[in-house]
Amino acid sequence: MRGTGTIYKRCGCRDPRTGRQLGSLCPDLHRRGHGSWYLAMPRHAAVDDHRSRLRRGGYRTRVEAERALRRLRDPNFAHQGGLLTTGQWLQRWYDIVEPRLRPSTARGYRQHLEQYLVPLLGRELLCELTNDTVQQAFSTIVRRHQDMRRPVSAGTLRRVHATLRAALNHAVRSGLLVTNPARRLDLPRAPRPHPVVWTDSRVAEWRRTGEHPPVAVWTPTQTAAFLAYASDHRLYALYHLYALRGLRRGEGAGLRWSDFDAAGRTLTVARQLQQRENGRLEVCPVKTRAGERTIALDRNTIHVLNTHRSQQRKEKLAAGICWNESDYIFTDAYGRPLRPDYIGHVFQDMVRRSGLPPVRLHDLRHGAASLALTGGSDLKVVQAQLGHSTIMTTADTYTSVLPETAHLSAEATARVVIDAARKLSRGIRYQSTPRRRRAKGRQGVSPKSGMRSSA
Repeated sequence: MRGTGTIYKRCGCRDPRTGRQLGSLCPDLHRRGHGSWYLAMPRHAAVDDHRSRLRRGGYRTRVEAERALRRLRDPNFAHQGGLLTTGQWLQRWYDIVEPRLRPSTARGYRQHLEQYLVPLLGRELLCELTNDTVQQAFSTIVRRHQDMRRPVSAGTLRRVHATLRAALNHAVRSGLLVTNPARRLDLPRAPRPHPVVWTDSRVAEWRRTGEHPPVAVWTPTQTAAFLAYASDHRLYALYHLYALRGLRRGEGAGLRWSDFDAAGRTLTVARQLQQRENGRLEVCPVKTRAGERTIALDRNTIHVLNTHRSQQRKEKLAAGICWNESDYIFTDAYGRPLRPDYIGHVFQDMVRRSGLPPVRLHDLRHGAASLALTGGSDLKVVQAQLGHSTIMTTADTYTSVLPETAHLSAEATARVVIDAARKLSRGIRYQSTPRRRRAKGRQGVSPKSGMRSSA
């Protein structure tokens, strides 16, 4: 079969002296059930791959290996992408969809491909990909992270699975697969994140051990302390908006002065800035249709933004002809819009320097929702402020009960009982059923019969 493929048998036995695998030289290969059957054939028909030979193995019988070799030699099979590896297809799929993706989504897909999917599944023929093979790959991800003592989260596994599922769905639509082998996997559940509040006891534990929850929210006092620390920073107004109005990171970067209505005390969120892998900034729509919203501003925030505008005008005069007229509210010293990653790095640096317990920039969004509820805002108002499509997202994910809110609720509950007790103390009683009074008989008359008694 030279030039068209060969079939051979080998095993994993090792030479006791050298420790090397015996492979096809094992003397026990003639025994039934010992070793597995393999095939090898030229790769000249493989798409975008000019390595000399294609090798497949693990077939239980020679008949299975011969059947697989005949299929691989079929010109129609090769023409339809039969020799396409999973790695080649993943790269082809990414090149097709990348221009249509948001920059953040594209970066996530690329990371999943490079870190997990291509190393674990890239050499598998796309046509031979099975549910068991995909399941083993995800089990390997979990095991490797455990070996590194950095357990992978259920959410990360779900996102990697979503990337693979999207790529293989595209292969199904293209006629390269009949069904999606990643459709049904046994993955750990990813619970909805619920932020926890940095109470005094949690802060003490963090200072003692360095451990902190993945999603945490500052108390109102801690938020005020951060804003006081950041008050002299040139981007203070931006972090003020994040903390009090709950903007997404890209939404804050994409704000323009035309979105700010000082007289009407509103701020319109109409776009966001995202960053491509090559570093280029791109103006994108907001995350959802509900994300296009107009936010009410308090008088103090109006003052903060006006102060920021005055400072920006001074920077424009200092920059002279080097100033970039972009109309963005938050820029660098030359008027150029800010990269969202830079905004996050500056925030983390300020948090470390302030000595406050750690939170992510996105956690300020959780905190803004909780602060609004503590201030008495209706849940529907908070939903509109954050730009959520449904109120369930606001209630289940982005709000956490601050201690002040919990205490107010506890006091209100206790007040109901206290008020009831005060009514009792004023003499209001539940009247019990009166006992039947025994009738007094008239003189000379029996109380029971009513007959006059004898003298």
